[in-house]
Amino acid sequence: MLKRYLTTNDYGEKSITIRKSEFIGYVKHATSEEEANAFIESIKKKHWDATHNCSAYVIGEHDQFQKANDDGEPSGTAGKPILEVIKKMGLKDTVVVVTRYFGGILLGAGGLIRAYGKAAKEGILAAGVIERILYRQVHVTIDYTWYGKMENEMKNRGITVHDVQFLENVMMTLLAVDGEEDQLVNMVTNLTNGQANLSIGDSLYVDKAYHLYGEEEDEEEEIE
Repeated sequence: MLKRYLTTNDYGEKSITIRKSEFIGYVKHATSEEEANAFIESIKKKHWDATHNCSAYVIGEHDQFQKANDDGEPSGTAGKPILEVIKKMGLKDTVVVVTRYFGGILLGAGGLIRAYGKAAKEGILAAGVIERILYRQVHVTIDYTWYGKMENEMKNRGITVHDVQFLENVMMTLLAVDGEEDQLVNMVTNLTNGQANLSIGDSLYVDKAYHLYGEEEDEEEEIE
């Protein structure tokens, strides 16, 4: 499992107009080709009357599944630029569909490439990018007399308390960045003078918002 990677939030969309043609970028998080293709088909069904529904996706831990579709646009002018935006932004498990309603003005090959790329990027920014970070659960069982100190120390040290159960004893689930669970175990052991029962649990991903610095400030590019 990757220790961290970038992907999109579950869903987003953004419409832009370029020389009277409307381009709508649709974006979805997808973890399989089946899921990606189902999303593409749903957009095609929704916009059955569109001039084109072009698409691309990148799926898999090592980007092993990639596909681009021009849907009738000149070869390489739609699906490929959408795919390149996904890859340039470093996103995994992401599918993008750009729907076009032709406005009567031809854009030329270069104009199409820029238009589809821009629509894909705007759709991704509308969805939002997240960083998925791999953590390991560390289960801690302590006497109630230790809980106040543990709670304060975890807060001060920036360690996430994933869950707390107040039973006969206090059962806390802490999150350690994958690979750092032993350090957390040692720290808790020292804090409680060895009176905590500890065990390492399952791995899980935690999603955090990721700001793409400079993306929103890009100057508008005139597309001819």
